[in-house]
Amino acid sequence: MIRKISITWLVLFPFMVSAQSLSQKIKSQFLTFSQSESLTYASFSFTVIDANTGNTVFTANPNTGLAPASTLKLITSATALQVLGANYRFKTNITYTGNIINHTLNGDVIITGHGDPTLGSWRWPKSNKNAVLNVILQSLVEAGIKNINGKIIADDSLWDTQSLPDGWLWQDMGNYYGAATSALCWGENQVELTVVPGKNVASAVSLKNVNTYPFLNIVNEVTTGNSNTGDNVFAYSAPYTNTIYLRGTYGINCKKQVGIAIPDPAYALAYDVQAFLVQNNIGVNQITTARALGSLYQNPAQAVTLCTITSPPLSEIIKPLNQKSINLYAEQLLRTLAAQKGKNATFSHGIAVVKNYAKSLNIASEALNMYDGSGLSPANRVSTWALARLLYQAQKAPWYSTFYQSLPSHNTMVMKSGSIADVLAYAGYHSNKEGKFCFSVVVNNYNGNESALRQKLFVLLNVLK
Repeated sequence: MIRKISITWLVLFPFMVSAQSLSQKIKSQFLTFSQSESLTYASFSFTVIDANTGNTVFTANPNTGLAPASTLKLITSATALQVLGANYRFKTNITYTGNIINHTLNGDVIITGHGDPTLGSWRWPKSNKNAVLNVILQSLVEAGIKNINGKIIADDSLWDTQSLPDGWLWQDMGNYYGAATSALCWGENQVELTVVPGKNVASAVSLKNVNTYPFLNIVNEVTTGNSNTGDNVFAYSAPYTNTIYLRGTYGINCKKQVGIAIPDPAYALAYDVQAFLVQNNIGVNQITTARALGSLYQNPAQAVTLCTITSPPLSEIIKPLNQKSINLYAEQLLRTLAAQKGKNATFSHGIAVVKNYAKSLNIASEALNMYDGSGLSPANRVSTWALARLLYQAQKAPWYSTFYQSLPSHNTMVMKSGSIADVLAYAGYHSNKEGKFCFSVVVNNYNGNESALRQKLFVLLNVLK
């Protein structure tokens, strides 16, 4: 009897051999990588999933929870696209109370925030500070208001006063990348200072632009560093305070501006609005915020709408979120997710929304031990399998092309990077002649130089090329 040979098997066999070959190549390269001296005391994990079938091509320590750094933004942005939609836009309402008599408003102008992270941002022409200020000015002119016998109230009351996630470090939260959240953001809640180094190493530096907001008390303790040591300036402050300590060193040949977080962005907005209106011949008596007024403030139901300022769509917002790795954008979205689900806009409620979305994708919520939405907290723990699996599932969503286009490129691969102290991570997609793959690799507690480890990770990932 002659045994029949399956044609299907003959067709598929070369591809199975190819897949097996790739798996063996990854295994071999991962073994070489794991023997690096810089990983002697490290924890690390690597997962590769076939983007077409969902099958695991390779994985090592797939369920080990590791600090993912900014690769966590992939989870936050994917959830935001799923829950809010790619066309979602934030709104900021400009209203007034009282009445207008002889061009004088006997009442208050209220700027009510709903969490727009782009308000006053320089990244979009219609969102930058000058554009927003002109919209407010024009709305007052059209209403016939030439004088405000009342206050500019920056209404940040929609969200509670816990503006920073649990787990953030004191060393981070005063810097531009550690800017606190707010229902009413302004200029990405940061300001830049020009630092002028001293003539000699260890001498004091001087600051320019410190009078941008005169209500801030900036204490300069920075000294001049050696040549080519760059910007090692750290700002130390807490939300709603007015004192900021600058510490560290600034290289003697450095020519970089230093970004610091504004402790109360809503008040900074009110300050800028008042200054702009006065400059354009509209008088304003006082400025304040809803938070500062506390129980004395009640958002008036009968306020008259002057205008509504609308953000760019979410499809545009997630591009700088992922490509520039803006922590503020991720945290604003996390709190907005909670509000969208009818909950108080807290970090914990936002994290619950993320975990519920992951659960709908058959990703265990225990695989996402989150403290924030950006990955800045070193207390976050996420498994590489969970992250790679989410990337695989994202391909099935109607917003996938928007999500994919938001990802940056590193090492000629489409992937998001993540880096905090002793943490380095990458996650993304890559295609080669053998197929398309989703991957996530995370290293915690490595020794030595970050740049050297990055090159080792690139060599490991090159096996997918």
